[in-house]
Amino acid sequence: MRTGVWLVGARGSVATTSIVGALALRAGLAGPTGCVTELPDLRGPALPAFADLILGGHDVVTTPLTKRAEALAAAGVLPGPLVDALAGELVDVEAALRVAPTGGTQAERAAAVAHDLTDFRSRHALDRVVVVNVSATEPAAAAHPAHHELALLRDALAGPGEVLPTSSLYAYAAFTAGCPYVDFTPSTGARLPALAELAQERGLPYAGHDGKTGETLVKSVLAPMFAMRNLAVRSWSGVNLLGGGDGATLAEPAANAAKVSSKQRVLGETLGYLPQGGTRIEYVAELGDFKTAWDLVTFAGFLGTGMRLEFTWHGCDSALAAPLVLDLARLTAAAHAAGRRGPLAELAFFFKDPLDAPTHALAEQWALLRDFVTGLHAGAGR
Repeated sequence: MRTGVWLVGARGSVATTSIVGALALRAGLAGPTGCVTELPDLRGPALPAFADLILGGHDVVTTPLTKRAEALAAAGVLPGPLVDALAGELVDVEAALRVAPTGGTQAERAAAVAHDLTDFRSRHALDRVVVVNVSATEPAAAAHPAHHELALLRDALAGPGEVLPTSSLYAYAAFTAGCPYVDFTPSTGARLPALAELAQERGLPYAGHDGKTGETLVKSVLAPMFAMRNLAVRSWSGVNLLGGGDGATLAEPAANAAKVSSKQRVLGETLGYLPQGGTRIEYVAELGDFKTAWDLVTFAGFLGTGMRLEFTWHGCDSALAAPLVLDLARLTAAAHAAGRRGPLAELAFFFKDPLDAPTHALAEQWALLRDFVTGLHAGAGR
């Protein structure tokens, strides 16, 4: 199954790491560490092979992909010899990248994106293209009447105003072009009634939001533990320090607020209440593409005895996110091939703020994902 993976924000750190990783896996130069689709419970015939993934994307910047990869190697994110070995393949991917359309109405920009997607699909003889948003976090979208009905949205996009945030405009363009859409960011993306209507009209699946790669991943394991042991969490406070482009974006208050809101949902929905405390995100340029999170949890046990738990997570965001981007592209492509449409709740395992998630507990999300993929493989075998 020849599958296109179209990355929105294609020259960013996460996208570049995903591209290098996919090329390395295709060439047999690296193993699939971090790719959950390569675990025995999930591996199977329904998923496109890494060799069948064809890469392209949009970005507002034009820095050559090889330069971005070399910069990530210098920062300790990518192995330098691997980047050197894949130089020719990176040049090939470069030819498939496009500058994000600007100017004109939003309808015109969406049409330009849709044209690039259909051209990419036909030029490479692809069975389908999955659009994955890995661009910078946006502020929460301002409400607009056209968000609630597809006919109103189509009319509004042809006007002079900015009706949709960029992530949602890409979802609109992807669905218009017949492409499934995945939002790896906490941005609005496809989470609007009019876009859900369009996905249903075109028979397309979509997934999101906000890839779960660090502190929230740990929360989704620990919070169910407190709930199942009937321990009362009194407070849960976290400090996140990060550098890189993502950190610089999150220094902007509105984008920071959108990210914090996404990270906090797991606690209230898992515990059944929201303990005191919150999450603070700070930009520390010196950390580059790495991030550190420190959490303090206070809780009460039998007879009200007070106790505490602390943990520190230090990781490379791009290296944690990139294998999940590849997983999500493969899984969403398989869901599309199987005829799924609408939000893929079964992919909640991958997200902080998942669409239609029945649970935020990681073990339960894993069971849901495993059963879903087992069904995909059974269908592919018929």
